[in-house]
Amino acid sequence: EVPIVLFCAFCPWQTCVLLLQFIEAIVVLVRQTSHVRITRALRCIFLVDCRYCGAVRRNLRQIFQSLPPFIDILLLLLFFMVIFAILGFYLFSPNKSDPYFNTLENSLVNLFVLLTTANFPDVMMPSYSRNPWSCVFFIVYLSIELYFIMNLLLAVVFDTFNDIEKMKFKSLLLHKRTAIQHAYQLLVSKQRPLGISFKQFDGLMRFYKPRMNSRDRYLTFKALSPSNTPLVSLKDMYNFYEVVGLKWKAKKNREHWFDDLPRTAFLIFKGINILVNSRTFQYTMYTLVAVNGLWILVETFMLRDGIFSRDVPWSYIVFLTIYGVEVLLKITGLGPIEYLSSGWNFFDFSVTLFAFLGLLALAFDMKPFYFIVVLRPLQLLRLFKLKKRYRNVLDTMFELLPRMASLGLTLLIFYYCFAIIGMEFFSGKLYPNCCNSSTVADAYRWVNRTIGNKTVVEEGYYYLNNFDNILNSFVTLFELTVVNDWYIIMEGVTSETSHWSRLYFMIFYIVTMVSGDTTIILQNNAASGVYFIIDGR
Repeated sequence: EVPIVLFCAFCPWQTCVLLLQFIEAIVVLVRQTSHVRITRALRCIFLVDCRYCGAVRRNLRQIFQSLPPFIDILLLLLFFMVIFAILGFYLFSPNKSDPYFNTLENSLVNLFVLLTTANFPDVMMPSYSRNPWSCVFFIVYLSIELYFIMNLLLAVVFDTFNDIEKMKFKSLLLHKRTAIQHAYQLLVSKQRPLGISFKQFDGLMRFYKPRMNSRDRYLTFKALSPSNTPLVSLKDMYNFYEVVGLKWKAKKNREHWFDDLPRTAFLIFKGINILVNSRTFQYTMYTLVAVNGLWILVETFMLRDGIFSRDVPWSYIVFLTIYGVEVLLKITGLGPIEYLSSGWNFFDFSVTLFAFLGLLALAFDMKPFYFIVVLRPLQLLRLFKLKKRYRNVLDTMFELLPRMASLGLTLLIFYYCFAIIGMEFFSGKLYPNCCNSSTVADAYRWVNRTIGNKTVVEEGYYYLNNFDNILNSFVTLFELTVVNDWYIIMEGVTSETSHWSRLYFMIFYIVTMVSGDTTIILQNNAASGVYFIIDGR
């Protein structure tokens, strides 16, 4: 029922988008010329409404549900920003050497940028050089806006998210209990009013989980009845959803894969098994990995000008041989299935395999595959196995990968929307030596100068941060997300288009801040739960 409800919830949005696209197509056909097509940015709605994007829909729903309190605090933040912009204009506009507060618009824009700390302390220095007490203005502004209201914003989103999660949990729990009570009333018979027999339960499971085999259905029934009675009571049925999620695995009759081998072979493989499981063997390998890491560090430090030899170093062969012998011993002693069932062993095997491929790339001079050699330091990650807390952190990270993938896809949807809008309005606007009338012209300047007999190229690389295609747009948006010097891109685009272009960049910052805060909250809640399970505390 849930996918149907979600589908119906998105139907109005899909209908509106299709209607807008239809109208836009008619306008293009009538005018016989292309124009700005904003509806292209809404195509991702059709991607979200599919069976594989349920987690993305949940993330979007939680973001939209957190908007009302977020907007309240955001308006408070903007209110203080306007007050300080007016105050800064009156205080610092008389200083003609201060380009940051010469107009009210510049005051407001630069205080918005200051909120991200991308232009600090540059925005303060012209006024600070004339009057040292002017630093009080910036200290008070950052203390209120950045350290108080921004943290308050995160706290409000966190509190709203927790309230939504509690309400959702209560609703889900109530829904489950109601469903169990209804199913129990339908299955219980007049002859046996005290509970449900296995025959009735088996019929329920054939309908609820058709692919579950008869053994698992019987074990599920026995797990619901801890007292081993032939009937399952209503109290026991309340644990139905938890027990149904259990996975049953047959216990092996033999302890090792080599138990059925002849005695001589059994003793040999048993000795290897004892060796690879011993702490002495493990700590010996840890020591060799640490020595290998130090050796790689020394080799890298001895390189000059980034030029390294294409010859195969003897240390590479020695350590790769040691790692190869370790892999063979573990596969022999533990068996291939048990060896590869461990995530750490699978990681060791993968790194060793890539190291072997890197050796082949060096030996046969296969230049396109030289990048594999750079993966050698990944062996050092094995040292994290020494401390339990590090192991828990890495295990938590791998457990959260599916959840992080859905959050990443949610951010990509926002990126796609803004990338399409940026391409429609700003494509072809940024190029070398553009923006000469702006305050950031040096970041876009590309000049050839002849000094003596040499030609020196002075190049500002910010013209590469453009919206000419979808790939460049994504890279530019990621740089805006990082917020380091993001105002240079904004001012460059503004100088070539209109002052209203700043709204695009400011709205993008606010949207990424909302989605970023929600992402952090979701990750923290999921990480705390997973870490609690893994750490066992």
